[in-house]
Amino acid sequence: MLCYPYSYLLLQIIIFAFMFIINRPQTDPYFNIASEEYLLKILDKDCFILWQNEPSVIVGKHQNTLAEINYQFVKKNKIPVIRRISGGGTVFHDPGNLNFSFIRTGRKEKLVDFKRFTLPIIDVLQSLGVDSKFEGKNDIKVNGLKISGNAEHVYKNKVLHHGTLLFSSQLDFLNKVLKVKPDRFQSKAIQSVRSEVANISDFLTKKITIREFREKIIKHISGIHQNVEFYSLTENDIDLINQLVTEKYKTWKWNFGYSPKYSFETELPFPKKPVKVKIYVEKGIIRSIESPKEQEHIVSKLIGVEHDYNCLQIILKSVESLLENNGMNQKDLLKAFF
Repeated sequence: MLCYPYSYLLLQIIIFAFMFIINRPQTDPYFNIASEEYLLKILDKDCFILWQNEPSVIVGKHQNTLAEINYQFVKKNKIPVIRRISGGGTVFHDPGNLNFSFIRTGRKEKLVDFKRFTLPIIDVLQSLGVDSKFEGKNDIKVNGLKISGNAEHVYKNKVLHHGTLLFSSQLDFLNKVLKVKPDRFQSKAIQSVRSEVANISDFLTKKITIREFREKIIKHISGIHQNVEFYSLTENDIDLINQLVTEKYKTWKWNFGYSPKYSFETELPFPKKPVKVKIYVEKGIIRSIESPKEQEHIVSKLIGVEHDYNCLQIILKSVESLLENNGMNQKDLLKAFF
């Protein structure tokens, strides 16, 4: 049991007089991201949620998805890419990463408070001998290395605060997923601030499993609240969350098309000489392409098409003979757009 001064305990009781605790077993990233929005908007109680995802990329609400991910690597490894409702940067989830979420009701002007929501997590880490600190705008770090990124979303008089906890994540894989060409895309989208990361397990003096770590967090959260009730999603909850998954979180329109308008330059692999073009995209749709006049008969076929691999593949397949006559390879041309 962690020991705290009376003022700290009183503060926690005032902030979280009653709370549901949801220890979620589902690891489907689409379901888990959708459930946060559902619980925020439907549940009439404050709650704390612990959850894990299968390998997936989670991008911030106001980001250009393609600018944040190594698209070819993500596609090759069939990694789901999902946009969340909170701002902030892109993160990678896998079973070695533990996610925590707070949903709290309060006064609008006092809802956003990153330090308040990360404090209980830092206390658990400190109790395990991990000298963690809240640093910058939304990170928990150890020796300057990031172990947790956090984000928030306000809905009416409620706030969703959620954060990652890199416990035993595949950091090499994480770095490959998020390896991007800097400044390739031009837009007003929020860009991720890349930080050097580390796993919590590397700083533990006494080794524990991620399951034990999860249990310690739940025990601590339960201990600092006056009234706690464990809540399991009902069949109706699950049906409505799955509906939200289908209608929103599994759609290209939300995960990619929602990106702020952007432009990018690329080289089309014409056989005699690569041709530089500039492409303008808005609401996920290719609106215009600046290219030399002699290539307009090819690139014009792509205007009005979603900047989506499958859509572009279909269009290029329909003009395959035109591409072949110009000595172009469909696969190489597709890569140039991503």
